[in-house]
Amino acid sequence: MIEDWKQHYQRWLTFTSLNTDLRMQLIHLDERLLEDCFYKNIEFGTGGMRGELGPGINRINTYTVRKASEGLAQFVIDQGEQAKQSGVVIAYDSRYKSREFAFEAAQVLGKHGIHVYVFDQLSPTPLLSFAVRHLGTFAGIVITASHNPPEYNGFKVYGPDGGQITLATAEALMTNIDRIDDELKIEVEDEQALKKSGLLCMIGSELLAEYLQHVKSIRIDSEIPTSKDQQIRIVFTPLHGTTLLPITLGLKEFGYHHVTVVKEQATPDPEFSTVTSPNPEEPQAFQFAIKYGMETNADLIIGTDPDGDRLGAAVKHPQGGFELLTGNQIGALLLHFLLSQKQNKGILPKNGVLLKTIVTSDLGRAIAADFGLETVDTLTGFKYIGEKIGEFEKTGEYSFQFGYEESYGFLIGDFVRDKDAVQTALLLADACSYYKSHGLHPYEALHQLFSKYGYYREGLHSVTYKGREGMKKISDILAQLRSCSREFIAGKKVKDVEDYLLGESKDMMTGETTLLTLPKTDAIKVQLEESSWFCVRPSGTEPKIKLYFGVRGSSLVHAQNALEHLKQSLIAEILSM
Repeated sequence: MIEDWKQHYQRWLTFTSLNTDLRMQLIHLDERLLEDCFYKNIEFGTGGMRGELGPGINRINTYTVRKASEGLAQFVIDQGEQAKQSGVVIAYDSRYKSREFAFEAAQVLGKHGIHVYVFDQLSPTPLLSFAVRHLGTFAGIVITASHNPPEYNGFKVYGPDGGQITLATAEALMTNIDRIDDELKIEVEDEQALKKSGLLCMIGSELLAEYLQHVKSIRIDSEIPTSKDQQIRIVFTPLHGTTLLPITLGLKEFGYHHVTVVKEQATPDPEFSTVTSPNPEEPQAFQFAIKYGMETNADLIIGTDPDGDRLGAAVKHPQGGFELLTGNQIGALLLHFLLSQKQNKGILPKNGVLLKTIVTSDLGRAIAADFGLETVDTLTGFKYIGEKIGEFEKTGEYSFQFGYEESYGFLIGDFVRDKDAVQTALLLADACSYYKSHGLHPYEALHQLFSKYGYYREGLHSVTYKGREGMKKISDILAQLRSCSREFIAGKKVKDVEDYLLGESKDMMTGETTLLTLPKTDAIKVQLEESSWFCVRPSGTEPKIKLYFGVRGSSLVHAQNALEHLKQSLIAEILSM
């Protein structure tokens, strides 16, 4: 924390070359907001930084973007001339200032003689991941705040494998950034001068075409789409983001012709004016799409977040209307479809592996086991799934088949090393088409999985605590939960407590403690009787505390009732700590 925020405020206010818009905002902010803008440096975490737009060292703006870029530039320089020549590729989404910040980053990197590639139009995050690998760059940057509200933006960094940076790289970047005394005085090179020298190159549509060729490799059966008049009908909304072109082109190349785009949400819009939140996890985001679905008699509705790494979906209900699927349910459908297709073709490897996070449904584990696959859990965050893919690629221990997380992130083809809504949209279309050709609605196929493997239900409750007091509240809740030792929680017997900060798991029946193999992070997962569990952790990208819940029931009604009871009991117990 910074002792005297007013000194930094005065430093900005008296900086003669300060951006005019930022200066005007400074003048009109009240003291409470000014303190929040300057009381600390905006955090650069394990993947980058994300926060509200605005003036100050605790906001996303021209100068904090330059500071992060300068830290990355110094890291690239430290790796030698080859890293500088390999360069950095930069993508940006539809948010306020995204394109501007992309070029600010490019001009800082170019000032140090580092080659930079920038997309000539807004592009989804998975395309950035692919570009890093395809172009062989040393790093990648995407300017995005994912599904956050309009007032947010961010700066996300990728390593040479196309995955989010490792913890070691993040720590090195944080060290470099912390050494920068004055973000206002970082020098940048002129954009036109960089282009003339060849240090700045623009990326056109040819890279998207190459990416879509790779996406075709995830298909097991290219004959899945039936004749044109029997094809499934799809409604698609990019929620004002980056996926309109990649997904519509991809569906066309996969042979799907009955695709209706939600026109009110097709155009990029940094205000996301037709939705409360541009988040495909939220039912409200699908209001327009469901209306289109009713009008077109659609079989499948898909929607993506602004940077195109998350996908939500709704499927036709046999009794009418549409059923919104959870991330866990989409993952289960995709996983079972993919593995059954590979098994039928005789191409399912004996050492196949499913990768999922610790808060993702165990339905996936049950499905994977039925096909002879191992399941490996990772910490929350797709970066850890990407890291595991790279690890298994080197060791040969496992062959990656599918990765997913409950928060609507999925990956099929490892030519991308982050969650990929474009791949997911195309494979989900194939899955729905396959089920329809066998007389099944996707909703019915999902319930067949429940009937075979168990009725799994999961939930999430998030609470936002903003500002300095909010950070302390989140820290206090975790500390109190960590220090308490209860035999029963939410009326259920505690079986096991996994503390990922301490790196240990304690069997509450025997008192035996075992070490966890995952990296340390501030999260606690508690296994309860009757196949129930919950997990508590602070968000890594927002000022929130997140509570995850999971149950397994004997029927859908039983599972839903058990989930609701567990959720309400835990909210009351934990948030009152």
